[in-house]
Amino acid sequence: MESFNFPQFRKLVNEKSYYKMVDARHFQEKQCIGKQVFVLEIHAEQYPEIIRIQDMLACVDGFVASTEAEYDSIGKEFESAD
Repeated sequence: MESFNFPQFRKLVNEKSYYKMVDARHFQEKQCIGKQVFVLEIHAEQYPEIIRIQDMLACVDGFVASTEAEYDSIGKEFESAD
């Protein structure tokens, strides 16, 4: 398996979910639903979760590379809208 420097950033091609891989077993997800952004913290303990992280890192099944700046900007556009 390829070695990665962490954190790594990915997103779904539909740009509805953004990911920050903290390490090979832990990631944060920002989900965009309407004008709301939900942040989830995932610690992979079961095989399907571990495989999902491997898919994210390999950019397969709809995952594409992203950047820290893009990840950090998610939700900022709604902060001043209130």
